[in-house]
Amino acid sequence: MEARTETVTVADGTFDLHLWLPESGRGPVVLLIQEVWGVGPYIRKVAEDLAGLGYVVGAPDLFWRLRRNWVADHDEAGLAASMKVASEFDVPHGVSDSALALAHLKGLPEAEGGAAAVGFCLGGSIAYLLAATTEVDAVLSFYGSAVPDAAGLMEKITSPVLFVFGGSDPYIPREQVAKVEEAAAGRPDIEMHVAEQAGHAFHNHEAPQFYDPEAAPVAWDRAVGFLRRHLG
Repeated sequence: MEARTETVTVADGTFDLHLWLPESGRGPVVLLIQEVWGVGPYIRKVAEDLAGLGYVVGAPDLFWRLRRNWVADHDEAGLAASMKVASEFDVPHGVSDSALALAHLKGLPEAEGGAAAVGFCLGGSIAYLLAATTEVDAVLSFYGSAVPDAAGLMEKITSPVLFVFGGSDPYIPREQVAKVEEAAAGRPDIEMHVAEQAGHAFHNHEAPQFYDPEAAPVAWDRAVGFLRRHLG
């Protein structure tokens, strides 16, 4: 599998866009938006999985203004350090950087077909906020903590969306998830997948304190099917 790093230029600097190509060399593009741990082993493995499905995958370094190419260990110390960095992160900058990264991906010679945004945790929030201002063919938002309080933005989103939440997430209580379900009701282009017994970041196999081996593959199968339907 070919991988390389592209550079995206914005008004106040540049940041890295880590790229993975499918075996065919071409395909629809997926913007993969990081968690607080950065573009580390977990996000890279997800990128490889998506590229293996035939997608051109790009993961931008969104913490570049704070800690360029930040990667933390998936332990308690790494989580604490990552949460500190995330507390200083400017979300509007993250959304605008993501939009520019997506435009860069769509302009690559390897890009062929549609485009999707896929985000986990912090990235799940940004993917959702991005969809309110940027046209994409599909959005996958995994346990984005900002989504419930911004559920009203759903009226501005025309893209198909799949929301994935853990029903036992201590960071996003079940009643918050219910706000998203209520906002999505009656929208055939918006799907909900709630793993009722799972907590936060339950798909992250690099984080033993969060990973749920039963819920993770079910949610991932749902996500892959969603991408297949909307991107091919």
